Amino acid sequence: MALSGAVKNQFDSGTITIKDGTGTPLELEVRWDNGDLGVQGLVPDLRAHTAYETRGALSSLRKTGRQYPTLSFSAKVGEFSEATTGTLADMIHGTGAFAARVSTSTAIGDVTTFDVQFDLEGTDLGDGSDHQLIFEDVHLGLDFSEGDPDQFAITGTIYGDIGGDLSITEG
Repeated sequence: MALSGAVKNQFDSGTITIKDGTGTPLELEVRWDNGDLGVQGLVPDLRAHTAYETRGALSSLRKTGRQYPTLSFSAKVGEFSEATTGTLADMIHGTGAFAARVSTSTAIGDVTTFDVQFDLEGTDLGDGSDHQLIFEDVHLGLDFSEGDPDQFAITGTIYGDIGGDLSITEG
C-alpha cells in the first residue's frame, strides 16, 4: 500500500467504538465526540525504561516494568442514561441499556474494562484503506461539565495490547 498523501485532521470521518467482553460484544459508537482522541505513552514493547548511573555517569539503560498508556477524548452530552439504546455514561457505568455489559478482563480481576476502537477515514482521501487503532482492556472513567455545550470528558488506562494499524504488544 502506498504512503498516504493526506494529512488527517478533526474534520475527517473518525469514529470511536466501545465494546464489552460478551461473546457477541455490546457496542457503543460514541455520539458527538469532539474529534480530540489522544493517546499517551505508546512506547515499544509497552515497557518503561530506566537509566542506571555509576558515580554520576550513565552505566546502563534497561527496559523495566510494564508501562500502561492512557487515552482521553470528549463528547457532547444529550442525556445521561437511556434504557433502550444506551449512552456513553450507561456503557461506562453499567446502567440503562448497558446494565448487562461484561468486562473484557474478567479473567484477571474485578475491574471493568473495554476494548476501544478508533476508525479513521482514509479511502475518501485517496488512501488504499481506512485506518484503525484497537486498545484492549481499557478501564474508562467519565467526568461531566456543564457549559455551552455540556460535555463528558473520558479518560482511560490501557491494560491490554494495542492492535490495528499500530500493533504494540508487551515484550
